[in-house]
Amino acid sequence: GDSALYAVGFARGSEFLWPYHEQAYRGVTQKIYRAEFDPGYDPACPGASAGSTPEQILAPCPSDAAYDYAARPASVHRAVARVALTGRIGKPLITLHGDLDSLLPRAADSDVYARMVDASGRGALHRYYTIEGGTHVDGLYDTYPDRLRPILPCYRSAFDALAAWVEHGVRPPADRTVGRPASGDVGGSCALDGRAPGH
Repeated sequence: GDSALYAVGFARGSEFLWPYHEQAYRGVTQKIYRAEFDPGYDPACPGASAGSTPEQILAPCPSDAAYDYAARPASVHRAVARVALTGRIGKPLITLHGDLDSLLPRAADSDVYARMVDASGRGALHRYYTIEGGTHVDGLYDTYPDRLRPILPCYRSAFDALAAWVEHGVRPPADRTVGRPASGDVGGSCALDGRAPGH
C-alpha cells in the first residue's frame, strides 16, 4: 500500500502521479538496469516473455518483487560499483530535483547524494535546488497544470547558473526550495533565487 511507498521515500502529495509512473516508467526502468547489471537474474524477463504489447513491455517482471541485491553474485556488485556515486565531485555541480518526483523519490536519491557530497568535504562545489511541484519529467504538466510546475525552465536556469559559476566565478544562490509561482510564465522561466524574472 501507500505506507510502503512512503517508507522508501515517495513524497506525500505525489500519489496522483503514481499510477502513471507505475504504468509507464518503473517496470521498464527496472528491466533496463537489471539487464545491464544483472542479466543472469531472470533471463526470461526481459526477453521473449517480457511481452509484445506496450503494456506488457512496460510492466515490471514478476520476479522483480523478490530481488535481493545483497544476495546477488560479486559480479553484480562490481558492475554497480563501476557507476556508483561517491560524492567526491571535483568541479561545480548543480542538482535539481522535483519534490513530486514519482520515479526517483528525492528522499532516496538527491537528498542522499547531497549528503554524500557534504560528507566528502565537497559541499562548496555543490548547489541543490528542490523544485516545488516538479516531477521527473514534464510530460504530465499539461494534464495537471494546477498541481505541477515544469522543471525544464529550471534546468535552463541551472545551466546558465553553472556556466556563470564555472566561467566567471559567480556563485549561484544557496541550496533552497524553488517555489511554484502563483502566476507568471511558469513554463518559460524559473528563478533559482526566488526573485521574479527581470529583477
